Amino acid sequence: MTIKRVGIIGAGKVGIVLAGLALNAGYEVRISGSGSVEKIGLTIKTLVPGAIASENKDVVANSDIIILAIPLSRYKNIDPVLLKNKLVIDATNYWWETDGIREEVLAPDSTSSEQVQAYFKFSTIVKTFNHMGYHNLQEETHPKNDPRRKALFVTGDNQEAVTTVAEFVDTMGFDQVIHHDLADGIMTEPGSPLFGASLNYEDLKQIIDHFDQTEFGKKVAASKIKPA
Repeated sequence: MTIKRVGIIGAGKVGIVLAGLALNAGYEVRISGSGSVEKIGLTIKTLVPGAIASENKDVVANSDIIILAIPLSRYKNIDPVLLKNKLVIDATNYWWETDGIREEVLAPDSTSSEQVQAYFKFSTIVKTFNHMGYHNLQEETHPKNDPRRKALFVTGDNQEAVTTVAEFVDTMGFDQVIHHDLADGIMTEPGSPLFGASLNYEDLKQIIDHFDQTEFGKKVAASKIKPA
């Protein structure tokens, strides 16, 4: 799959930063938000000139890959049919200040990305861009093989999709630590050792490799055991 056009749903801090990175990487970028196109357009023109402000339908129709960069509590505001047959990067996280009570947003028996995938059942979800702060995403991109380069965790159930997203992450200025289990996305969410981490490949991989030995990791492993 060749990616030339990037669509971002969410014109907040993360969405704006990712739009800037995608523009710098040479992609055509469209972005939508919760406000009117005119209002978002003023923000886009100021912060990421060159990106195209539009509504969700146009963003999806004219993009090869979609980045979901909205508060997690709002993902069900999007019609799942809108993202049918699309490769979607889930850059969301539960955060109590914006999402409210967790139990009102997420079921307790699976991870947030699994629930996002279940809702967007016609799409392919890959989790990344969610554990590093937006300031780090904006300021710590480096060319391949640069010793200062940082890494992002990339995971999903579809191996071909994960490979495509990993290649995209590479063009955005980051190395990738890759898994092929969408449920592993919980390792990057608030409360995990990786949340907020801005690390190089070796350090990030080391934390992930030792993750199962932590109490948090044991809870994650236990949650993956399905009843017979």
